[in-house]
Amino acid sequence: MHLRIVQQRLAFIQNSFVRTYKHQTKIFGYNTQLKTIGNTKEIEKILCDYNQARQANPHVALLIDAYRKHGHRLAKIDPLGITVNTSIPELDNKLFTTDFHVENEHDARSLFGLSTEQSIPKTKDDWIRQLNDTYCQSISLECEYIESDIERLWIARRFEQLRSSPSISSDLQRRIYEQMRKCEAFDQFLQAKFPTLKRYSGEGAEGMMAFFDLAFQNSAQLNIENVIVCMPHRGRNNLLVCLLNYPAATMIRKIKGKNEFPKDVKTTGDVLSHLYTSTDLTYDGKTLHVSLIPNPSHLEANNPVAVGKTRACQLSLKEGHYADTEQSGRHGDKALCIQVHGDASFAGQGIIPETFQLSHLPHYSIGGSIHLVTNNQIGYTTPQHLARSSRYCTDFAKVVNCPIIHVNGQCPQEIAQAVQLSCEYRDLFRKDIVVDLVCFRKHGHNELDDPTFTQPTMYKKVQDYYKQEQTSDQELDEKIKIFRNTLEEQFSIADKYQPKAPHLERQWSDMIQAKSTRAQWNTGLDGNLLKYIGVKSVLVPEEFQVHSTIARSHVQKRQQRIEAGNGLDWSTAESLAFGSLLLQNYNIRISGQDVGRGTFSQRHGMLVNQKNDDVYIPLNSMDSKQGFLEICNSILSEEAVLGFDYGFSIHDPKNLVIWEAQFGDFFNGAQIIIDTYISGGELKFLTQSGIVMLLPHGMDGAGPEHSSCHMERFLQMTDSKENGIDGDDINMQVVNPTTPAQYFHLLRRQMIRNFRKPLIVAAPKILLRHPDCISSLTDMTDGTHFLPVLTDNLSKIKINPEKIKRILFTSGKHYYTLNEERDKRKRDDLVIIRLEELCPFPADELRQEIKKYKNAKDFIWCQEEHRNQGAWTFIRPRFENIVGTHLKYAGRDVLGTPAVAIGEIHQQECAQLLKLAFD
Repeated sequence: MHLRIVQQRLAFIQNSFVRTYKHQTKIFGYNTQLKTIGNTKEIEKILCDYNQARQANPHVALLIDAYRKHGHRLAKIDPLGITVNTSIPELDNKLFTTDFHVENEHDARSLFGLSTEQSIPKTKDDWIRQLNDTYCQSISLECEYIESDIERLWIARRFEQLRSSPSISSDLQRRIYEQMRKCEAFDQFLQAKFPTLKRYSGEGAEGMMAFFDLAFQNSAQLNIENVIVCMPHRGRNNLLVCLLNYPAATMIRKIKGKNEFPKDVKTTGDVLSHLYTSTDLTYDGKTLHVSLIPNPSHLEANNPVAVGKTRACQLSLKEGHYADTEQSGRHGDKALCIQVHGDASFAGQGIIPETFQLSHLPHYSIGGSIHLVTNNQIGYTTPQHLARSSRYCTDFAKVVNCPIIHVNGQCPQEIAQAVQLSCEYRDLFRKDIVVDLVCFRKHGHNELDDPTFTQPTMYKKVQDYYKQEQTSDQELDEKIKIFRNTLEEQFSIADKYQPKAPHLERQWSDMIQAKSTRAQWNTGLDGNLLKYIGVKSVLVPEEFQVHSTIARSHVQKRQQRIEAGNGLDWSTAESLAFGSLLLQNYNIRISGQDVGRGTFSQRHGMLVNQKNDDVYIPLNSMDSKQGFLEICNSILSEEAVLGFDYGFSIHDPKNLVIWEAQFGDFFNGAQIIIDTYISGGELKFLTQSGIVMLLPHGMDGAGPEHSSCHMERFLQMTDSKENGIDGDDINMQVVNPTTPAQYFHLLRRQMIRNFRKPLIVAAPKILLRHPDCISSLTDMTDGTHFLPVLTDNLSKIKINPEKIKRILFTSGKHYYTLNEERDKRKRDDLVIIRLEELCPFPADELRQEIKKYKNAKDFIWCQEEHRNQGAWTFIRPRFENIVGTHLKYAGRDVLGTPAVAIGEIHQQECAQLLKLAFD
């Protein structure tokens, strides 16, 4: 093959960021001068030699190709021997000629990865025997669908070299058996102490413990500093206690019904199979920080969370593309994500292909994950042929050209080979790789289940497996005895043991748990600094050609508004908040579909050069020591992307992470992440997150699916009190701001506080350009702050508090509609009060506002949403129980959808709504 073609194919697998950002060096501050996949000349030579050898020995090459493609179908990877293929047509030796003699030894080693100690097969039968030993035993490889010749050839040859090498050392084999025996001993201990406990044991999948131990050791040897692990229920407790230094006494307390956290923290805790930890491990004198993140019962929901946390860790470490430009390195040098899955959930959950789609994208890639599928060969009671339509549970991984290693979970040597190959591959190519650990469950789905109800044949095999004679090793037996004694000691002290709260450590050490009172935060800034940020937010290099419309309507208008100090619109306020936080050395990540421009063409945070498609983010060029703004146009996904961004937000409190929906109700696709992490993450896991969700909201006649952000759902999920005063310790904030300045203060408040809470924003659509929805720089200067309740200040009619008979309470953009109608009717006997913050409920502020109008008789809540939606059912009991005010309702009637899609009816509803409010 010509060298030019080799180089073209090599470019396919060189660092994808270099290709993506070849015109975008200025955008993100990414380092594009990165090391490639290794010794380029050496890899070029491997491919050239391989193609020359193929031409000289076509018959041998065809046979090798056949086994590389189909050999896995004959592999003995099932420890129970249920799934066994004895032959497949594609490997019938009659299909291949008898001319298999390879005269040139170099050619043979170019075609097939043989160890230096191994002789070259001489005949067809010798080659078939060698290929069977390599691909059809207790481990096999799938890689023939990979597009890159070099990548496909490298992993196949490296797999063959590992298979042809001598057996693993006795020390390594004993170490693997020790991990598997400890896993088994731990389950036996829990079974003896708590026979009715559903513990989702590792029995039947003990090989996963060897996988973890060896993967951690390999990571340390590769100078990785942080490993983030996500894992479902099965074997989780084994990993925590046996490898990750989790105190068994804490776990035993949990089993006995006691709190896993200290009494002085506000928490509900979570179930046994959701416990987590963060610890330092030492391998060969190197320290490795391992974090097992919390998981919910919603399978695979924690996978994008772990990937997002890993990406944030890479930002903190300033590695790879987050590194300074004068440094050299690769994305993923210091932080690795290990994703653990179940077989049925890997095949069945849509979040899996969504997360794989993130794996190669510039703003979401982490330099490759290592995936471990604990393949039970069954999903609860569902057999494999009913759990998926594909041959393997891992087939989704092929979408992104991800190689897959299938390995028998009871074979130590093969497990060691799988770990070594997966770590080497990920380190070289910085891509995902999957290890399919084929095993079984000893007790069924849980220890109280009788799996013979539905799988009698399989569990006859399981019983037979455990009847086999087990080998004994005196030295190993003694180690297991010591381990059991340690568990007994932990059991004896469990009742008196004082657990430690695993939060507010390391980078979170300056944070606190929010208090039950509410504090006010000065989020204003010096006016001159705001002007500086405003000018910088639209300043581009001279040679950069901005689109003429954007230059006129965005750049020039912003410059004029900043100079005048008033008329500031929503996007300007956002830029001022972003810029100020960046100058305070916070990092900002805004993610979602089309967020660079903004769904409503309002943001233009990244500008595109009309000459060459270069992208430029002005706010990243204010100061050499500022924080980093990353604007991430995401894939058309909600669940995986929001999960990723939540994971990003829990790593470091110095990161402001924003997820913006195209329209408010698009969060529906990510409801699992909201329910299991965002709304309850701190209460369950003591894991704080300051993630901001921007959900464009407004009944503008757009129909059912583009109108409502369903704020009623978020309000229902809060732990706001109906008959008491809320504090800062509510589980999440829900706001519906009506001015740019209010939005500015909200974003700044998220970061300058010494605690983190999720912020749900019913974000604007028409207010982005509404002529009355503007603010001035004085609304954002030093001494100003966010106001949970806004007084009436836009009316053209002079308001005399003594004349007020009616108070209209509302939230969000509906205020502008009510104000316009009030001015049209020249009503000076009513006032409109805005609830900018719904949760925590601003009871004190409302009381103070109501006191101004002593002659008011009518108190009306007016909303544009339907009666069974919006804030009505939330605010009504709070007004009555806390504020002491009985409200009437003025708004749309109940409806089974968020909005009508018939224009005439929408207009009738609008008119009726105003009639109720004013008449």
